[in-house]
Amino acid sequence: MQEMRYTTAHNFVGAPVDGYRQPVCILTRPAANALHEAQRKLLRRGYSLKVYDCYRPQRAVDHFVRWAKDLDDEEMKAEFYPHVAKSRLFADGYIAEKSGHSRGSTVDLTLVRLPAKATRRYVPGERLVPCYAPKDERFPDNSVDMGTGYDCFDTLSHTDDPRIQGIQRANRHLLKGVLGELGFVNLPEEWWHFTYKPEPFPDTFFDFPVARRSVAGH
Repeated sequence: MQEMRYTTAHNFVGAPVDGYRQPVCILTRPAANALHEAQRKLLRRGYSLKVYDCYRPQRAVDHFVRWAKDLDDEEMKAEFYPHVAKSRLFADGYIAEKSGHSRGSTVDLTLVRLPAKATRRYVPGERLVPCYAPKDERFPDNSVDMGTGYDCFDTLSHTDDPRIQGIQRANRHLLKGVLGELGFVNLPEEWWHFTYKPEPFPDTFFDFPVARRSVAGH
């Protein structure tokens, strides 16, 4: 299951991101094989994985950097970074000039309880709700409750933030536990962010577009 956010306007930039031509998840073969095995394990427990982002071309990262430097563009602030001044996004580590996603073995994802409900489309200009609001108030996502939405620039997104308890904490630990057994390492600051180790291309930042033809025949 996938909801490739950067091909849409429902992300912190508020527009489709450079380099995302089709909503496809591209990963290195070892990462893809491990993710497939994680999906098999979760399906037996009544869950599915849902990916938000996989390989990210360098041109997309460059788009993020340009956006972060434009302090007048705060169109999506109310949902994705309500408590963070845009001028702090670099210093606080939310935006950087390089991303592990560009090496091809990092994935952003969540859990969906089956049977899955449909997720409605985001309508540009609609009223935005903070990404840390209660789940029934946030933008509707068919995932389980992780305590925040995806790409929430807030310390509540830290995987083990002590304010996240109960079913929200259990859901985060289920995702982390299953993926961890298969070689994925979680980024502690983002409950949704996992990198397969060892990475096949630890020092290479790719820039081919996200499209089926980019990997056709491989």
